[in-house]
Amino acid sequence: MGDPRRLHKKYSKPGHPWQKERLQEELPYMGKYGLRNKKELWKHKTQISRFRQLARQLLGAKTEKTIEAETVLIKKLSSLGLVSEAASLDDILGLTVEDILNRRLQTIVFKKGLANTIYQSRQLITHGHITVNNKVMKNPGYIVSLSEEPTLDYAFNSPVKNKLNVNRSA
Repeated sequence: MGDPRRLHKKYSKPGHPWQKERLQEELPYMGKYGLRNKKELWKHKTQISRFRQLARQLLGAKTEKTIEAETVLIKKLSSLGLVSEAASLDDILGLTVEDILNRRLQTIVFKKGLANTIYQSRQLITHGHITVNNKVMKNPGYIVSLSEEPTLDYAFNSPVKNKLNVNRSA
């Protein structure tokens, strides 16, 4: 029957585990975005491929329902910050893995200057020093929406919030 909390995998593995070209393509993402393992990268690749697959299906059939579904999809992706409000399905087909990796909590904490390195940002998140909407987030892979981005800050009881803390970025 299976565990009800794990209904399906959120990613698909590559067909062959040791393709040299794919491994060399994935390696820069691991360092640049501070990913813990390839599974994190595969999750985001699958997420992007699902968005693109849905866009291809909507392009194929133009009915009243598909036009409605198109606006819902564009609205969802624009709220996540992946496309603009005036985007089309072609813009969704042009999405890359980097687009979604730039929206991860770990990357945004680093780019906002709350951490010195991408690895320190991951550590601050997993140790509970970062809040989004005044709620402690411990998942570095959380996709931050545009409306949540201004509310990103240190936790109220975090010692890192003190400006004199050694681990605080300058």
